[in-house]
Amino acid sequence: MLIDFFYKIRAYQVPVTIREFLDLLRAMKAEVIYGSIEDFYSLARITLIKEEKHFDKFDRAFADYFKGIESLDEIMGEVPDEWLKKLAEKNLSDEEKAMIESLGGFEKLMETLKERLEEQKKRHQGGSKWIGTAGTSPFGAYGYNPEGVRIGQHESRHRRAVKVWDKREFKNFDDEVEIGTRNMKVALRRLRKFARTGLAEELDLDDTIKSTAANAGYLDIKMRPEKHNRVKVIMFFDVGGSMDDHIRVVEELFSAARSEFKHLEYYYFHNCLYESVWKDNRRRFGERIPTYELLQTFPSDYKLIFVGDATMSPYEITYPGGSVEHWNEEAGAVWLQRALETYSKAIWLNPQPERMWHYHQSIEIVNQVMEKRMFPLTLEGITRGIQALS
Repeated sequence: MLIDFFYKIRAYQVPVTIREFLDLLRAMKAEVIYGSIEDFYSLARITLIKEEKHFDKFDRAFADYFKGIESLDEIMGEVPDEWLKKLAEKNLSDEEKAMIESLGGFEKLMETLKERLEEQKKRHQGGSKWIGTAGTSPFGAYGYNPEGVRIGQHESRHRRAVKVWDKREFKNFDDEVEIGTRNMKVALRRLRKFARTGLAEELDLDDTIKSTAANAGYLDIKMRPEKHNRVKVIMFFDVGGSMDDHIRVVEELFSAARSEFKHLEYYYFHNCLYESVWKDNRRRFGERIPTYELLQTFPSDYKLIFVGDATMSPYEITYPGGSVEHWNEEAGAVWLQRALETYSKAIWLNPQPERMWHYHQSIEIVNQVMEKRMFPLTLEGITRGIQALS
């Protein structure tokens, strides 16, 4: 099994050697860990990966190989773990799905979940009411309901959950992706505004010739500051969930932006902007940055770029408490509006094909908040977006 794991890591272009793999095997033989997938992940990363820049590729290879094996967050508390195991996955037809009705809104959904938690005394599989697996209940895993709370499922399937009651581990975007970034760099260059600042370290050839001629032929070297792009940019990247489908194109954009903008600040969020963001997805629960602090730190001359598919429950944008991961005191739309009030030059780049936008109510809502400044994450869309920022 571990031989295949080794090849999987190599397939993700992580430079792992046979010696490092043998070190991992020796550590396991010495019983450094005892069967926990989390412990094995930590041991494997320490043993096999020597440079931090490869952590992201390793994480994706690990997730691909050990797909479906995760632990739940401690927030699950009193809900017995055995209820949350995937026992069977029920695949419903489109006709069956159409027959299942929502509970009647966000407040009713959360109120009913609380009641079910108090009433339910045993594990349940299938059915339409209790918290369990493989049914049509709005609470549980591996079933279907048009509006529900996902509990104990390792990934999104129908993307209809209003809240997700699981620990979520997201991965940082790789800023070293080079293939496919060249045209993006060309599109981003339209935002450049050059200015000469800093120390005089570059030879000014024209001024040197002019000064030498005026000095009767005696060499008079003239220097000048380098020309730098003075445009300042903040980028907010949506990460995890449905954005997993768009990792490659977003990484290409991230890599191009890191190359083109000297003054670039970037942060991560999930689905919608709320009261805090983060810089490192491995530490996102413990090292969050208040959004209000960012709005006060970076002046209004920064350009603001959101990158996300805006595909979520409308509650996440319009309701306090609508976030799938935590209880937000203020609606996501409030925080988006605050950001737009601070930075007048702002756009949203969406990796979802533009022809699909009208099928998602959440995309329409975000586009309205953004004052129709949402553009597709294509070369043509980036070009239109950059023109709007200029």
